This record gives sequence, C-alpha cells and structure tokens, in this order.
Amino acid sequence: MEFIIDTIDLEEIKDAIEHMPIVGVTSNPSIVKNTHPQKFYDHMREIRNIIGQDRSLHIQVTAKKAEDMVKEAHKIHEEIDDAVYIKVPVSYEGLKAIKMLKKEGCPITATAIYDEMQAMMALAAGADYLAPYVNRIGNLGNDPYQLIANVSTRIDHDQYPTKIVAASFKGVQQIRDALDAGAQAVTAPVAILKQIFKNPSIDKAVDDFNADWYSMYGEGNSLLEVE
Repeated sequence: MEFIIDTIDLEEIKDAIEHMPIVGVTSNPSIVKNTHPQKFYDHMREIRNIIGQDRSLHIQVTAKKAEDMVKEAHKIHEEIDDAVYIKVPVSYEGLKAIKMLKKEGCPITATAIYDEMQAMMALAAGADYLAPYVNRIGNLGNDPYQLIANVSTRIDHDQYPTKIVAASFKGVQQIRDALDAGAQAVTAPVAILKQIFKNPSIDKAVDDFNADWYSMYGEGNSLLEVE
C-alpha cells in the first residue's frame, strides 16, 4: 500500500513527508497551475531534493502526439533524472508513446484512465502504474471500484509488476473504497489526507488520557519531568 500526494507546493510536501508515510509526489498541468512556479525544472529539481531518491516523482507530458510525448519525456529525464515516472494519458497516441518509452526502459505512470479496457491496454503495454480517476468515473455514472477490482484481479492473475495508483478523490471514503477494491496505491491532495486526522474523537481521547495523567502527577509534569 502506497500513499502519494498530488502537489508541487514545496512547504506542503515538506509537511506531508514529515508527518505521513508518503512515498511519492505526483503532478499534472492542473496541479502545476495551482503553484505556478516561474522556473518549472528548477522547481521540480527542488522537489527531488526534498523527497530524495527513495520516493517517486511523477511528471506528466503535455504533448498530444506520441513522438512529441517521447521528446518531452527525454527532456524531463535530462533536466531532473531518469528515475522520474513519466505520466502519459492513455489516449490512442498516449498508448503508442507508452510502448515507445517502455522500450527505452522508461518508468511510466499511465494516467487519465476512465475505462477498464484503457487500463488493460496500458497494462499490456508495460505501464508501471495505472491511474484510474475515481471521482470522475463516478461522476460519469460508472463504478470506479469495480474497474479497480477487475484490473487488480488481472494484475494478480497474469503476475504483472504493475500497480494501480487510484487518483481523483473528493473525500477520505473514496480513498478507503479504492484501497479496499484492490488499488495498491493512491495519490491524493494533502488536504484530503489530513482529513483522516480531523476526528474529534481522536482529540478527545488524547485530552482524556492527559487529564488522567496530570491528575496524578500535576499539570505540566509529562513523562520527561516525573521520576
């Protein structure tokens, strides 16, 4: 199980990796627009410095033609490093680009997946991650969790090394449901992941424990002060 964050905000990334078991950072043009760095590659290199080589970094191409996607992938690797996962939308041209890049050994995140057969095509083409859009699929009246379950079954049956990284969330329940359906990873905004801990019962439990402790040893006498 992997938790990845949708952001390129440097302070948000620092905060998230300090507090949560975050294993990667994903971006796309819309995520980039939210932060709007003046120098894109300098900014992405700084993200790599923050997260290190042990966490994954996913950057999306913007071209629509396969050959141009490949050129953009090469540029990303030249400017940052060849460990960056290239996010490629699973369009007809995108699938061609995935095949071309996998021949070069490029790590690929197949994104903008709305349909099970899209996912199956990207799986067969060798994508390392498949990113179905959970909330958007649901908004179209389809079942994203059945898609995830079916593709997960295929991955297990055929022993693919590919992982499903479910994306496009509006709430914690969607994340839970995606993991329960068989997604090996999720990528979500930091604000949504923080909602997990905004439960008044958690705060009450901590306050109750502290009240019991201080009633015995005096206010302010923590484990550091008592004998």
